[in-house]
Formats: sequence, structure tokens, C-alpha cells
Amino acid sequence: MMNPLDFSGKTVWVTGAGRGIGLEVANQFTELGATVIGFDLAFSECTYAFDCVELDISNETAVSEAVQQALVDFPVLDVLVNGAGILRLGSVEETSLEDFKHCFNVNAGGAFLMIKHTMSRFKKQQHGTIVTISSNAAKVPRQNMAAYCASKAALSALSHTAGLELAPYGVRCNVVCPGSTDTPMQRMLWVDDDAEKNTIKGFPEQYKLGIPLGKIAQPSDIAQTVLFFASSMSNHITMQDVVADGGATLNA
Repeated sequence: MMNPLDFSGKTVWVTGAGRGIGLEVANQFTELGATVIGFDLAFSECTYAFDCVELDISNETAVSEAVQQALVDFPVLDVLVNGAGILRLGSVEETSLEDFKHCFNVNAGGAFLMIKHTMSRFKKQQHGTIVTISSNAAKVPRQNMAAYCASKAALSALSHTAGLELAPYGVRCNVVCPGSTDTPMQRMLWVDDDAEKNTIKGFPEQYKLGIPLGKIAQPSDIAQTVLFFASSMSNHITMQDVVADGGATLNA
């Protein structure tokens, strides 16, 4: 019986591969035999186990050029993972239009550009999967995260629409919505030694539930959900969102 998690001979692209969840996703695909190309604004570590391409995914000219070059080197694209994202904090009243646009340009616009400029290849080869990493903040409101929540919520509509257009070509599009995960972005929000424990417990005054499973997710937890959607185990699943947050949003 074939191992559905054997990605030998497959080509996988991952945006946001420089750190956090995107880095873990890229590393796990590499360990499972895939040829991985990671895209990010910068790569801060000395060495990576996959090919690295510095790219501003909010710049359409740069995305178009990077996609075309990558397709010259690797003509078949089996899996696209949209993992890049940024966080801008502030209430609706306090958030500047510049920060709001920047969140949308990267979080939603970057995924849009990567999907847009790879669609013709997916249609031509008539197979492939696109997995977009969103957030459980797309499902429930979060105080002081107006731009982030809105930009992440947009990813579901984008992915589902792309999935509908690509379904006749055998290409599946799904969304993974992580909750609190031990990443550099998460640690930016932790200002004291009890921050992790308090996040698990919840913040009732902010209408933010705790985490029923009693733990913060590790990047590997989210990466494994991405691998499921990229594999043949989800062969009949498309245009769906899965919330991977330890139950923090309950039935959202």
C-alpha cells in the first residue's frame, strides 16, 4: 500500500517559509521527500533544507517573475502553500488605513497573487492542491486585531472561489485556520512569564475563550494539517476550512 504522505517526486511551494509555521511546513515536506521552494521576504537562518527565494508577495511584478522562473526550473507544481502573513495590532478606531492596507496586501493579496499566477499551470497539468493558512481570528472577532481579522477572513472566500474555478481541473483548495501557536508572531504578544498560561486559560474580559485541550499548538501541529490537505488522504475534500486551535473557537 502506498504511503499517502510520501511526497517523493513532488514539487511544493511554501510562502512565509522563513520562520514560524511556514518554515515547519517547508521542513516537513522536505523530510517527506518533496522538492520544496520556500518564498519569504527574508531568510534569517544560515542554512535551510530547501531552496529559498526572497520575494515580496504583495508585489505583483515580483510574484509574476518569481513564479515564471520557478516554473522554468520545475515545470510541475504539485502543492502550493500560502503561509505568509503579518500582524498589525490596533482597534478599528486606532488602525491606520496604511496598516489596514498592508495587512490585506500581504495576508490576502499575497495569497491572491500566488494563486492567480499559478492557476494557468494548475489548469494545464490538471492536478494539484492549494492549501492556504489563515487563522481562527477569521472565525471570531478579536479586540485590537481589526486589520488582521479582516484580512484573514478574506482568505476563505478567496480560497473557496479559486477552488470552485479549479475543481473542473482536479485541483483542490482548502484552508487551515490555526489558533495560538508557538511562533515568533505569537511570542510578540506575550509580554510576561505567565502569558502562555493565560492564553490557555483565556481572557473573559476580551470575550476570548481559553483552549479546551489545555495547550498551545506547536508549528508541527499545523504543518501536519497542511500535509493532510496536500495528500491523497483528502482526495475528495475541497473548498473547506479546518480550524486547528485546540477547541478555542468551539463550534465556530
